[in-house]
Amino acid sequence: MKYFAPFLLLISALSLLGQSGRTGAAGLSPTPTATPTVKQMFEEANGYLKAKAAEFDAKKIAFSDSLFDRTKLEQRQLAAKYAAAAGARPGLTPEDHYYLGLLHWIAENLEGTAANLIQFVESENPAADHSQTARSLIAVIRAKQGKLEDAEKLLAEYLANDPKKLTERARMEGEIAKAYQARKQFDKMAPHAEQDYAAAKAVVLEPGSMQRGLDEILDSGMLVFEAYRDLGDRTRAEAALDDMRALAVRTQSSPFAYYAIDQKIKYLTETGRKLDAQALYKAALASATSDFTAKEVQEDLTKRLKARDRQYEVLGQRAPEFLTKDQLWFPGKPQTLSELRGKVVVLEFWATWCAPCFDTFPDLIEWHEQFKDQGLVILGVTRYYGQVNGLPADEGRETEELKLFREKWRLPYDFVVGKDQSIQMLYGAMLLPTAAIIDRKGVVRYLETGTSTSRIEQMRDTIVRLLAEK
Repeated sequence: MKYFAPFLLLISALSLLGQSGRTGAAGLSPTPTATPTVKQMFEEANGYLKAKAAEFDAKKIAFSDSLFDRTKLEQRQLAAKYAAAAGARPGLTPEDHYYLGLLHWIAENLEGTAANLIQFVESENPAADHSQTARSLIAVIRAKQGKLEDAEKLLAEYLANDPKKLTERARMEGEIAKAYQARKQFDKMAPHAEQDYAAAKAVVLEPGSMQRGLDEILDSGMLVFEAYRDLGDRTRAEAALDDMRALAVRTQSSPFAYYAIDQKIKYLTETGRKLDAQALYKAALASATSDFTAKEVQEDLTKRLKARDRQYEVLGQRAPEFLTKDQLWFPGKPQTLSELRGKVVVLEFWATWCAPCFDTFPDLIEWHEQFKDQGLVILGVTRYYGQVNGLPADEGRETEELKLFREKWRLPYDFVVGKDQSIQMLYGAMLLPTAAIIDRKGVVRYLETGTSTSRIEQMRDTIVRLLAEK
């Protein structure tokens, strides 16, 4: 069972600044009746996640994504409450505006953040380190708002002043790179992505910062890869992934290594180099013992890669056909994948007992309605499990439950129900949820397991891209 202690480094990374004062409820004031300063309000809000993580760990409360998300929401609400209280005070000093801006930042109020930090920066003789932090956050906000000229100007001002922090530099460069990416200006995106990655990589090598840096560098490295991928520069795109893998070896991180290897295998496959992708997979398995010194790290990387064995084999190949006569297909007419050639087909592998599978339902419904007339077909693929709500059930009873489930969730696409695991095995979909996306020519172009916001975004981007292909 996971508790919160392993996540304290991650939680520390989510705090805006290092703690310079007390945290927790007692940290607001030296006496119960004293009025907290704006700085003290900020310090409590900024340290809220870390304080709660220590509390959960002491109480042996198991870690979960939902509890973490709820705690982050509580932090935002606390910051918003304090920002409203502080903002109503008369006679705020420049320092008060600085910490009020940081409270708004934690509360995710971008305009409130910018307004107060600008007032601080424009005050008489503001502290240099606070001015730099303020500039960096305003630059990030302007990039998020698409005001790239302002963001570039603020970045230049930041670089012309001291002190400079790698984390602040990375955050600015990364956000500006993402803004150019949204505009499809990949030539302008690339240099900012490079600087973001360079700063993030330097953070990794700082003492005590490795875990935090590895969490952050995935996004930075992928920005570099995506910039050159979309510019059509294969050499630099692959070099970015290779550098990420080399950094993973240097830091002895198997999750990071797996991510870099997985991305390159998929990129080689997507660019028509299936044999190279297969060779990389075999070489990565073979080098796990030489690249990593700890046996548990070697085994973790090997396990992650082998779990994708069948999926790597299927990617870039003609979609494996499953026999419709051996499956239940409703409410539409059974069709083979060959008969669906010319359509973009999504196979969503799921089960009624798989709660994470339900997270995708709203998006699948939206995509069905938005893209069905452009040639999108979605199939919800499951199988008989011999039970309903934990009680034994025959196929007739399960079929009835599946039909009720489809109506309850108002799922507009067809269900395909297998008698056994044969369809799942064809696509390496032994873990749920797993999604396969097949192009108009019948080739598997996307195959991933798990659920997250990034997975949903990847699926939608793939669908849109494949629908545009003729």
